[in-house]
Amino acid sequence: MTDSRDRFPDRLHVGTCSWKYSSWKGLIYSRNADGNYLQEYARHFDTVEIDQWFWSLHGEDKVTLPVPGVVEEYVRAVHEKFQFSVKVPNSITLTHFYGSYTGDPLVRNPHFLSRDLFLRFLDRLKPMHPFLGPLIFQFEYLNKQKMASQSVFFEQLGPFIDACPDGFSYAIEIRNPNYINTEYFRFLQSLRLDPVFIQGYYMPQIFPLFETYGTVLGRRIIIRLIGPDRHGIEEKTRNRWNTIVTPRDNELDQLVPALCLMLAAGKEIFLNVNNHYEGSAPLSIGRIRARMTSFGDAKTPFQYTAGDIQ
Repeated sequence: MTDSRDRFPDRLHVGTCSWKYSSWKGLIYSRNADGNYLQEYARHFDTVEIDQWFWSLHGEDKVTLPVPGVVEEYVRAVHEKFQFSVKVPNSITLTHFYGSYTGDPLVRNPHFLSRDLFLRFLDRLKPMHPFLGPLIFQFEYLNKQKMASQSVFFEQLGPFIDACPDGFSYAIEIRNPNYINTEYFRFLQSLRLDPVFIQGYYMPQIFPLFETYGTVLGRRIIIRLIGPDRHGIEEKTRNRWNTIVTPRDNELDQLVPALCLMLAAGKEIFLNVNNHYEGSAPLSIGRIRARMTSFGDAKTPFQYTAGDIQ
């Protein structure tokens, strides 16, 4: 696969959600790759999303944080311009512990928006600091039992962000469709937080959102192509991620003009593609690359203005 850095401009960072897939041998990994794939991955892409540290909450008294040796191993594997998107531990973003069954009583997570825990997390990432792209705070669907209202969410998140260290890029992902409104994007803008748009699950299509809220989006945007049916696509692929099994041509055809328009407006974009989106993240990226190359008169995204894209 051709190195994506040859095709995409400096403000468009395209990569996958994780990289530890043996079924990518022959796509981006050599046939004899021994399982330490990140160094080979970094020859093709300039970013990757790390979600392994998200799964950190294991009961009230047990929170796991990154192992320093693993962080150092990842840093040694990549080139100097590489950037990691890192999902912040769910011990910080979950309001309550996960229940085993629907209807279980809610138990409040005492670590929710803990500044001390977040600072410990950042300290574990210290070798990675020069390579950090967005730090993504992923919040689950917040029903009224977990979060009384959007304004209460702002009241709790705002002081936490104000107390976070400068020098990092913080991004917010919510999974409440009813939170997606002008007030939400203005709140993010006021705290210099980057919005995360997810294409998948039960969230609204991202493309109309760009048009509706473009004037209140910040300088950096994170797009995560996830797909609507995780379990269904796993059944189709049997967890071998080397084939497109659910092509989403219509969505990709909308994505490319949106990317070009946002880049022309001076935005920086992180595009993180999941295997669950079409069946193979590297192949999905290849399909996006082909569309960007052929879009318009083979212009680069920087050559577009709003008048070029209707």
